[in-house]
Amino acid sequence: MEFTIKSGSPEKQRSACVVVGVFDNRKLSLSAELIDRASNGYISEIIRRGDMEGKLGATLLLHNVRGTLADRVLLVGLGKERDFRDREFRSAIRSAVKLLNETGSYEAVLYLTEEKVKRREVVWRVEHAVVVAMEAVYRFEQMKSQPTEVRRPLRKLTLSVPQRSDLTAGEKAAAQGLAISHGMDLARDLGNLPGNVCTPTYLGERARELATQFPDIHVRVLDRKECEELGMGSFLSVSNGSDQPPRFIILEYMQSQRKAKPCVLVGKGITFDTGGISLKPGLDMDQMKFDMCGAAAVLGTLRAIAEMKTQVNVVGLIPACENMPSGHATKPGDIVTSMSGQTVEVLNTDAEGRLILADALTYAERYEPEAVVDIATLTGAMVVALGHVASGLFSNNETLARALLTAGDDAYDRAWQMPLWEDYQDGLSSNFADFANIAGRAGGSITAACFLSRFTKKYDWAHLDIAGTAWKEGKEKGATGRPVPLLATWLLAQENPAA
Repeated sequence: MEFTIKSGSPEKQRSACVVVGVFDNRKLSLSAELIDRASNGYISEIIRRGDMEGKLGATLLLHNVRGTLADRVLLVGLGKERDFRDREFRSAIRSAVKLLNETGSYEAVLYLTEEKVKRREVVWRVEHAVVVAMEAVYRFEQMKSQPTEVRRPLRKLTLSVPQRSDLTAGEKAAAQGLAISHGMDLARDLGNLPGNVCTPTYLGERARELATQFPDIHVRVLDRKECEELGMGSFLSVSNGSDQPPRFIILEYMQSQRKAKPCVLVGKGITFDTGGISLKPGLDMDQMKFDMCGAAAVLGTLRAIAEMKTQVNVVGLIPACENMPSGHATKPGDIVTSMSGQTVEVLNTDAEGRLILADALTYAERYEPEAVVDIATLTGAMVVALGHVASGLFSNNETLARALLTAGDDAYDRAWQMPLWEDYQDGLSSNFADFANIAGRAGGSITAACFLSRFTKKYDWAHLDIAGTAWKEGKEKGATGRPVPLLATWLLAQENPAA
């Protein structure tokens, strides 16, 4: 979709549709008032009849409104004016774009970006309008023999800003939002692909394609032999049961003008997770194709910052493999030696994500990083704790944790900080190895983070458990592209750390 920025009065716009807001209790927004005046009170008359109450997300499409130059006027409910915040703004945008895309309005001018949102400036409103619009029209139909045909889909959206002085900043914000959306689309596409297509080898190929598309990204893909030479016994133990060869994917984007130490993103890349010998129940096992959404988020984030030409140094590390049961598979009770030299007793082969991340976190040391953030669909316990709203955040550094939380709030891709106290470490004790890969059921997401923390002693580190936020179930089943917005926003802040 194409996005442009404009400043002007709504009744003067020649367009297939002009979109304006109505607050709860039938209060017209300023842009709706301007159309109402031009139409000699037609909008007010419609509202008095009760056709539009202003409830959040409600829509009413009007044709041939007198006094205007647009073919249609779309009224969108904004809810209570005093409660018009991030969630309400994004909800109104989503409702508007979905209706536009379904009713043949191939282009439109959106005035919702002029509405004041508490604590948010016009650049935030423009960026989020682009991200939400792209989310609303996203479809994954690559695997269907006959994709759904949308009649005259929405192709161009003009976002209105209050003043001409906002145009330059608005254009930059729109470009930023589009880059983040493209990163989210890549992450969603990879997550939605089935495990028989999106294999570790396929992920490596897509990483190379990304480097071809964006020459500032440099990619290396290590095979099993190279991983063996590095001593990645923990990572390789997970791949033992699969016929699909493992891949360790390294992406480097070094564009900082300050010669800064890189930020390292580590993404869990289990392209399908059966649980291994500790086999999962069959119900909903198809969703385990999403177990590589951490890896997808790393690729999506690198794509976003490369498109924006962000002046930062970023490294992406993706340990990719399948977790399958076979005669070669790792067994409960086996002991593996990680790249760090620490030994791990594998009590449950379905706690495999932490095993592959362990060696990737050790590999990250060679970059002497500014910070390391791993992203993983790690624990079902995280879903129990936070549901599907917030990602779980664990960190050994409070400054890093606050920066990620702030980025998540700004991106509306929120995280919630969980404890990483030493008291939780005791559950990982083992009589036979340095420690085990699981503790008891209690605090499962915390003890999983504690396991990872044993490989992050040499740098500032944060862990994002996205098990509850990486994909949706039910009617909207599919990957979400999170936490690409959070990560991209955090990395953008590294470009001007004093700002």
